[in-house]
Amino acid sequence: MSFVKVTEQASPYHHLEKMSVHELLENMNQEDKTVPLAVEKAIPQIEKLVTAITDKMLAGGRLFYMGAGTSGRLGVVDASECPPTFGVPQGWVVGLIAGGDNAIRKAVEFAEDDRQQGWKDLQAYNITDKDVVVGIAASGTTPYVIGALNACREHGIITGSISCNPDTPVSAAADFPVEVVVGPEFVTGSTRLKSGTAQKLVLNMISTSVMIQLGRVEDNKMVNMQLSNEKLVDRGVKMLMEQLSLTDYDQAQRLLLQAGSVKKAVDDFVKK
Repeated sequence: MSFVKVTEQASPYHHLEKMSVHELLENMNQEDKTVPLAVEKAIPQIEKLVTAITDKMLAGGRLFYMGAGTSGRLGVVDASECPPTFGVPQGWVVGLIAGGDNAIRKAVEFAEDDRQQGWKDLQAYNITDKDVVVGIAASGTTPYVIGALNACREHGIITGSISCNPDTPVSAAADFPVEVVVGPEFVTGSTRLKSGTAQKLVLNMISTSVMIQLGRVEDNKMVNMQLSNEKLVDRGVKMLMEQLSLTDYDQAQRLLLQAGSVKKAVDDFVKK
């Protein structure tokens, strides 16, 4: 497919090395301001993908993110934050990166060029047509991702994608493509900048919207969050005091720690 790779076009800024620190920061900030507007244009696409993911997860399926480099790392971050934020089991949302876990910290040369490895990585999780796979690729051309999405289609698995170029090969391989075209990067071709920001915003929208639809949030509170540090315990205690109109902090803390989550503590208290 022939398409315009906007992410590789030349930066509109020149001689960056001659700019002052203030000029660098100001110009980067000006570019960053355009990202939410580009995401806004893609909301209809994002909505379709969120609906498809929610339907599958309500039926017992899982969500997989797949990517390479920055795109893969962003998927891993979003997946890893779902259990502590929403109290879902490990494995409900899975982030896979070309080159494996070593690639989270260090670039693994040519890992993204392997068209078969993505499907092999998914098979290690016993993927089925109950699940959804979302490929993340700023350029929209990553072989690791495209190969996996094509294999998913052959096996009847619903797919989505997030890219930052129009009409990309990864979009063609996805049932629910999302394209957020943010334009050339401040540093030519450095898609960890605006493209990475756009992908992060879209991932935030996907996982948060899906988890709300799954009942993991009540009102505007993370009532299922894991109590993994003192800050979160304190937040949970205050939620509990508000919901149950309690005035005794120590009592609320005991109830919370015995139950393990705000939601369960409220349910246990109401049953008494």
